[in-house]
Amino acid sequence: MNNSKYVAVIQAGGKGTRMVSLTHDQIPKPMLELNGKPMIQWQIENVAKYGIKEFVIIIGHLGEKIKEYFGNGSSFGVSIRYIEEKEPLGSAGALYYLNEFYSDRDYILIFGDVMFCIDWNRIISFHEKHMGDATLLAHPNAHPYDSDLLILAENEEVIGIDSKNNKRDYWYSNCVNAGIYILSEKFVNTIQELKKTDLEKDLLAPLMGTGKVYGYITPEYVKDVGTPERFANACIEQKAGVWEEKCLEKKQKCIFLDRDGTINKQVGLVYKDEQLVLEECASEAIKLINQSGYLAIVITNQPVVARGLCDISDVEYIHKKMESILGNDGAYVDDIAFCPHHPDKGYPEENPAYKIVCECRKPKTGMIDRMVKKYNIDLSKSYMIGDTTQDIQTGINAGVKTILVKTGEGGQDKKYYVEPDFVADNLLEAVKQIVGE
Repeated sequence: MNNSKYVAVIQAGGKGTRMVSLTHDQIPKPMLELNGKPMIQWQIENVAKYGIKEFVIIIGHLGEKIKEYFGNGSSFGVSIRYIEEKEPLGSAGALYYLNEFYSDRDYILIFGDVMFCIDWNRIISFHEKHMGDATLLAHPNAHPYDSDLLILAENEEVIGIDSKNNKRDYWYSNCVNAGIYILSEKFVNTIQELKKTDLEKDLLAPLMGTGKVYGYITPEYVKDVGTPERFANACIEQKAGVWEEKCLEKKQKCIFLDRDGTINKQVGLVYKDEQLVLEECASEAIKLINQSGYLAIVITNQPVVARGLCDISDVEYIHKKMESILGNDGAYVDDIAFCPHHPDKGYPEENPAYKIVCECRKPKTGMIDRMVKKYNIDLSKSYMIGDTTQDIQTGINAGVKTILVKTGEGGQDKKYYVEPDFVADNLLEAVKQIVGE
């Protein structure tokens, strides 16, 4: 891909009050050394790897430290310009100056306390495919309860932001706004006045729901390291190789998870959110997956739609409950795939549109095949965990290792005469077998 039309803009002008115990107010927060390099250098190197060589760094408090270290960027194989904020201009006010520097360019906007290792070709392809004014990078994280969440339509359009300041007395998707944006030249050209401007409230919010803002969701390593604890964790994860392992340029290993009887208790057909109750060990197990480098992806048959017990939106709301509970416990799933179909007809309230023979219903591998393509998954290093022989047959059909858990049906469905590779008492024990704990 030719990404030379993009300019990367790093917002490094804040005071970093949450990190003063580490910076001692002697350096700006983005200059904190993370395993031998300033945070900004990690950002520049990841972006430049994908052919983006022009950078603008917005500086403010102690900004001379950044200029002294990076200069014009030639020592780092890039070109760097600076915008100096004489007074705070919010998250987007300084973008006004970009119109003086460039024409016919799109911009990648990165906040200086976000560490990442992502395949930029993927998000740029997404941005160019949708031809929107802005693309927002989103991801699931372990603390959605204190994060701004993107609300997406089926076509991946952003239709709203659920602020972290909202009182959430409802279930929600763990779709966290990560602080990385691609902004079109047209979008930046709308900033015609130098004044304090909030990117989300003043510029993006008015465009949401108009077909101009889209959300790109990725399981790659993207973390806000703006607190001492999160910064320390990022240091550990970089040293352990987690950053690079999770980049979608590389093959991913995945643990595919059945839902009913594996993650949540088996109570028959679940078609109302109040019926979903997690197994006691589910959050701990999925948190362990999150820490291991494996993707955690739910693969579940949900014939409740075909039987007319509920709609697609009801299943999605049940999944929001699962994501909310997991998030409150510090865990997350990277994606959820469900099949709403069922081949057998004859139920009085059934929905005929979903009473079909499909390629996604387990033990067929349609859902897994879709995830493999989406996330570059290496099936030879992946697993399927479930409580039925149908789950085990699915894993065998897909070519992954299989673990049968004794919760839920515990293999007593007897639909298929198959032997799992391993048996475990519950999801936590199954995950421990995989990650070696």
